[in-house]
Amino acid sequence: MYLTPEKKQEFFAQFGKDEKDTGSSEGQIALFTYRINHLTGHLKSNKKDFSTRRSLIKLVGKRRRLLDYLKEKDIERYRAIIEKLKLRK
Repeated sequence: MYLTPEKKQEFFAQFGKDEKDTGSSEGQIALFTYRINHLTGHLKSNKKDFSTRRSLIKLVGKRRRLLDYLKEKDIERYRAIIEKLKLRK
């Protein structure tokens, strides 16, 4: 399994308030980014895997909605997470 519970706790500890803060937007965005990068690598070698492609598109949409929410709510937190994750924009 590519995403262990320890790896998830590491993301939430690094980007959230603490490792138990699984609901923070920053932690969820970081987790979605990790999963998107993993699925993108998978699709490069498996071009005809359409169910994974659909999952990737859904994840990108979820991350986009969370980023839009964070941008509306607190622009400084938005800029910080964009800088930490090295996302465009």
